[in-house]
Amino acid sequence: MSKDISKEVLNVVKRKTGKTISPASVGKVASTVQPNTLENEAELKKLIKRVAGMANIKLSDAKLNEVTKTIQSSGLQTSNIEALMKMMMK
Repeated sequence: MSKDISKEVLNVVKRKTGKTISPASVGKVASTVQPNTLENEAELKKLIKRVAGMANIKLSDAKLNEVTKTIQSSGLQTSNIEALMKMMMK
């Protein structure tokens, strides 16, 4: 992750949730992402829940489904966990 984008993402999380997330924790989650994570709906939902939990964001089932569909239709690459976090913060 580039430092500028990482700081930006972490600052958005802090602003929106009041919770500070360390770059190490983001890296830990990012390291679990596999190439098929975005293609497998169950795995993607696990990842979304994990990122939401880190940011202390409660997701309803409807919101989880909405985020899942948005990510799957976006063409987001598994190598860009920062874009996933930004998408979730919107």
